[in-house]
Amino acid sequence: MKIAVPFHHGFINEHFGHSESYAIFTISQDKEIVKRGLIQAEEGCGCKSGIADQLAKEEVTVMLAGNIGAGAISHLASRGITVIRGCSGPAEEVVINFIKGDISDGGQTCAEHKGCEDHHH
Repeated sequence: MKIAVPFHHGFINEHFGHSESYAIFTISQDKEIVKRGLIQAEEGCGCKSGIADQLAKEEVTVMLAGNIGAGAISHLASRGITVIRGCSGPAEEVVINFIKGDISDGGQTCAEHKGCEDHHH
């Protein structure tokens, strides 16, 4: 399994669509982090930047995010990536807690960022 997080100085970036980079954690069948990587985002908000395609190429199946718009969620889902919302804190710690089963989807969708919600794919 591969898990991605919007990344900023070791922490989950507060807003998915504003992230300049995304950390990718490869998880073993023993539920341990076996590899860490970082990819740079293209220009544009999360649903328009092509990040979903980049993450799909990396075989990411889960995105742990804080604030994220409905358009970005839809775009990621169309690439087979499940979004878990409401995450915050040190990126690796959040990934570990998710692997343990201690984190579930927070249910909140960012309503302030209209650019992605209004963009149809």
